[in-house]
Amino acid sequence: MKNFKSGRYVQQGHYKSFQPNPINRAWVLDNMELIQLLGQADRELGRLDMYSDYIPNIDLFISMHVLKEATQSSKIEGTQTNMEEALLEKEDVAPDKRDDWEEVQNYVAAMNEAIAKLQTLPFSSRLIRATHKTLLRGVRGKHKQPGEFRRSQNWIGGATISDAVFVPPVHTSIGELMGDIEQFVYNDTQYFPELLKIAMVHYQFETIHPFLDGNGRVGRLLITLYLVSKGILKQPVLYLSDFFERNRTHYYDNLMRVREKNDLLQWFKFFLVGIIETAKSSIATFDNILKLQKQVDSKIQSLGSRTANAQKILHYLYQRPMIDAARVGEAAGISPASAYKLIADLEQFGILKEITGGKRGKMYVFAAYMQLFK
Repeated sequence: MKNFKSGRYVQQGHYKSFQPNPINRAWVLDNMELIQLLGQADRELGRLDMYSDYIPNIDLFISMHVLKEATQSSKIEGTQTNMEEALLEKEDVAPDKRDDWEEVQNYVAAMNEAIAKLQTLPFSSRLIRATHKTLLRGVRGKHKQPGEFRRSQNWIGGATISDAVFVPPVHTSIGELMGDIEQFVYNDTQYFPELLKIAMVHYQFETIHPFLDGNGRVGRLLITLYLVSKGILKQPVLYLSDFFERNRTHYYDNLMRVREKNDLLQWFKFFLVGIIETAKSSIATFDNILKLQKQVDSKIQSLGSRTANAQKILHYLYQRPMIDAARVGEAAGISPASAYKLIADLEQFGILKEITGGKRGKMYVFAAYMQLFK
């Protein structure tokens, strides 16, 4: 990596665009600190992946991981929806917050659809475009060529292209550059560790900035897709947006440092530290979920004949930890009167907590579970 050259600036009239060099090439990995970090990241990911086999009904809990990723990835782009708001139905969201809410919902849909498509579609430009189309469906970027690579110049930062922080490559080179990413991903003749591959792919994708809008969100979403597509993770249980959001300045600075100073090593270190920290955090979350499950299950056993209905509600709450009386009735298949009685039981156990403070339209949250994702 000592001889790595990220690319060059090309004069385009009154501004310069950055033309990245291809990444599908032979690489030499010769930094011991990086190799040590890589080993640690691999071990932590292996520990995290074990939970896919260890935890019954792990799909229940993945939806909350996806929701957290959606809110944090969107937050990096300026969207202000928190997890509680994201769990609301559209009609319950304040009108001035609905645009942000819809962008978060689209991110959740884009991730879920992309994971499902991996069954029949490889990690590819085609999958990336399909994911982008879902991400921008019906929201603020809906007029910016959803699902299509851009056909004009874009830029990052600055009111105009003249004072931009960074100008990506000209649109005519996007097809070739994205093709190079695909060749790099599937290049089996020259070994390169998978975690460094996706770190490289993320950097290159953000540098190409192939879409008119949504590049940051798609680029971060690709990390999880890659890990699942390569079988490194059986389930989509690792998301880096929370780490990137908490270290936002370093995130952007390290990406720019590659372009400006060819310092790929610093980006790789930052990325691997993110993998290690996030995997450890996710493992701790799963451990705490299992402890909470045991506590909650032991509490509801005292409900006698109502225990089965309480278990149905908990099954719902592990996917969406906010609920009202109508949904309690639907989820358990019981009358409104029985729903209110069950809610009272779950409140008494400290499982549900009323959060609206009103007499009508009451909403309840599974607070202890929600807290595990904060």
